[in-house]
Amino acid sequence: MDHGGIVFFRSESLDRTVAFYRGFGCETWREQPDCTILDFEGFRVGFCDRSPAETEGILTFVVPDRGAVDRLADDLGDALVEGPRYNDTYGIYQAFARDPEGRTVEVQCFER
Repeated sequence: MDHGGIVFFRSESLDRTVAFYRGFGCETWREQPDCTILDFEGFRVGFCDRSPAETEGILTFVVPDRGAVDRLADDLGDALVEGPRYNDTYGIYQAFARDPEGRTVEVQCFER
């Protein structure tokens, strides 16, 4: 699939950042001279070797069910900052982590 969209971020620690996202299921979609584009079930995010690192926003990875949230939360290991829980306001089951550069990473499934 060569259509859709990509969100790009500047990264001061490209190799560490890419390794972090690969560690819980992102796959390399494209390698470019100073950028790596990752794919997670059609959600694409690119990291480029630039300063300063962009760390605003939340990268939310949507999975099909609680079991998948729990598995990814386990894969996130020490990066996990808030374990899986149900959020009644939004009807989602979610967990939060921080990537090596401090970006907020959310894993969630919709339950209603």
